[in-house]
Amino acid sequence: MQNLGQSGGEACPFSFNFDPARFKAGDMVSYRVPDRFDDFPFVGTLLAVHDDHVEISPNDPTMPGKRMRGSRESRPIVHSSEVL
Repeated sequence: MQNLGQSGGEACPFSFNFDPARFKAGDMVSYRVPDRFDDFPFVGTLLAVHDDHVEISPNDPTMPGKRMRGSRESRPIVHSSEVL
């Protein structure tokens, strides 16, 4: 995600954790909603990490308390019913 389509050579402003073994609350992750948006990447913050899933904040200022359940893998999968 270097350059972001710009000629100035700017690096991606996000730093993601892609290692599910090292996930911790506060980490920024790239998550997917494949049943609705294929492999399109979304950015979220981990709120909690459990043995079999994670809880993600979509960082939406209109829904500051929103929590979504996602799979515990390098790019968590969130079902569209959690998002909408």
